[in-house]
Amino acid sequence: MKITVRQGILLALALALLAAIPWLGSSYMTGVFTVCLIYAIWAMSWDFFSGLTGRENFGYPLFIGIGAYASGYLDANYGISPWVGIFAAMGLAALLGVVIGFPTLRLKGPYFALATLATAAIAQRMLLILWDITGGEEGIQGLTPLILDSVKFYYLVLGITLLSALVLVGLAQSRWGLLLRAIRGDEASCQAAGINITFYKIAALVISALFAGLGGALYASYQMQVSPQILSVMMLVAVVTMVYVGGLGSVYGAAGGAILLSLLGEMLRSVGEYRLLVYALVLIFVIFFLRSGLVAPLWRRLGDQRQEAGA
Repeated sequence: MKITVRQGILLALALALLAAIPWLGSSYMTGVFTVCLIYAIWAMSWDFFSGLTGRENFGYPLFIGIGAYASGYLDANYGISPWVGIFAAMGLAALLGVVIGFPTLRLKGPYFALATLATAAIAQRMLLILWDITGGEEGIQGLTPLILDSVKFYYLVLGITLLSALVLVGLAQSRWGLLLRAIRGDEASCQAAGINITFYKIAALVISALFAGLGGALYASYQMQVSPQILSVMMLVAVVTMVYVGGLGSVYGAAGGAILLSLLGEMLRSVGEYRLLVYALVLIFVIFFLRSGLVAPLWRRLGDQRQEAGA
């Protein structure tokens, strides 16, 4: 993974600012940025699959939800530490990725997106039907936080976010990531060349699901509760909009878009459900006028070796 001097400076400044948040702002601001970083994990992992393969995963909240509910259920019903719950969440989300990916990734055109969207909608409804297990609309309350101190919890999430970014960027820039881009570009040619395209797409979905489950467990621990809203369409729209605003196909762009829009969402908290409308308007604007997003083009421009050499 090659990073130019200017990209390195930008990363260092961004990390320094994030590390200083607990000391520059209030505890409320620390909490806001904790949520921002969790959204960054979700945006990066959604982009890892959909950005590389070109297959929009509209059932992504299902993986977030299974991670949050798995960790929360084990904590509330069996007293299992949320530290153990994180690994259970990741494992179940990855397993669900295999179960869903095997039949749906064989679908062509928009049918994969529709199938995953329908699966998430059914799962959200099942959470209400199985109220005696899931808590129904109230969800699971009174969960044990990973760390009681909000500042320490923030730094934990910051470290996990950075580690997630390194892993996803490394995979995206490896030979494996190049194969996924080749499959996105010409699936028929890759299949004719003997590449097992189904295996690579399922593996990418599993990795995306694993990080979604990780973020879900962190979110449940931070909120100390989990409800069916985590599988809502609003969650899907929020994550997808973050990716497109940051720049599709760029892990750094997805993370930047997540932080920007999470802060925007916090500013719009007073308008309640109308935030979904604002997200939709932002997405429409980006699609029509900024198709490469906001963050990814800046990152690529800073990485242009020719510009750097001429500077």
